[in-house]
Amino acid sequence: MNIAQKLKQVIVEDLNLDEVTPDEIKDDAPLFGEGLGLDSLDAVELVVVVKRHFGVEIKDMSEGREAFTSINALTRFIEEHTQG
Repeated sequence: MNIAQKLKQVIVEDLNLDEVTPDEIKDDAPLFGEGLGLDSLDAVELVVVVKRHFGVEIKDMSEGREAFTSINALTRFIEEHTQG
């Protein structure tokens, strides 16, 4: 399972998104607002999810705002911060 697929799965499971399946989340769709419809509370949970499942810490709001744009953006962020 690649990072994008795992992200979709953990977002649906950990954020309890009963109305959507991982396969329905488009890689380039916005995670917040009109896209997936996440809100600010979900953003806090998403920081924890990314740390727990991928070992990557999102340290500040500007970093998070960019990383949480879409699945593609979050995948890139995780890849950049796990290369060593």
